[in-house]
Amino acid sequence: MSREQAHYLFGVMRLGAGDSLPVFNGRQGEWLAVVAEAGKRGGVLEITQALRPQANPPDLWLLFAPIKKARTDFIVEKAVELGVARIQPVMTEFTNSERVRQDRLQAHALEAAEQCGATYLPEVAEAARLDRLLANWPEERALIFCDEGAAGTPAGLDGLAPGPAAVLIGPEGGFSEVERARLGRLPFARTLSLGPRILRADTAAVAALVLWQARLGDWGEVPR
Repeated sequence: MSREQAHYLFGVMRLGAGDSLPVFNGRQGEWLAVVAEAGKRGGVLEITQALRPQANPPDLWLLFAPIKKARTDFIVEKAVELGVARIQPVMTEFTNSERVRQDRLQAHALEAAEQCGATYLPEVAEAARLDRLLANWPEERALIFCDEGAAGTPAGLDGLAPGPAAVLIGPEGGFSEVERARLGRLPFARTLSLGPRILRADTAAVAALVLWQARLGDWGEVPR
């Protein structure tokens, strides 16, 4: 247990010896733990019984260009809630956020997982340049490119079978023409329109993940 975790459990939540709480490690489901020792700098939890089995999300990645701090936090939070396996910040030609603190975003993802009752914690990868990611892309993973220049009726998932996939969201300024042209030539990439209006980057991330999860993920078909 880290010092920060001890402070939260015993200082903020005011748990003491004998109190119980659910815990998870991202691999073996959710368990009931009882506080055996509580201190300002650490403590001891005793695992008593299993509560829920491990529930992993579909093999879906979210690639997004970082934006303003609060809105980047929002994207990470909603990606965890909606169920992704990996979160990958990408640097595009028009990305206007040059510094990305991976440790802070990973901590934010952990908070989101705790709040929504998830038993899986997606990895927040280090920021990487889009062109380098595409050059080494695993071709068995479909890349769903959300193009703000293709506003219209949501489409792009027809004919795509469930399997490894990634959703790519561009920066506030959109993709450059060079990036858009390269994505259009890739055999594993397909364009997804997100409706008749141009969405903000954080809204687009949520919309795209919802569409994929409802059609190909673990949500099942959307009721009609």
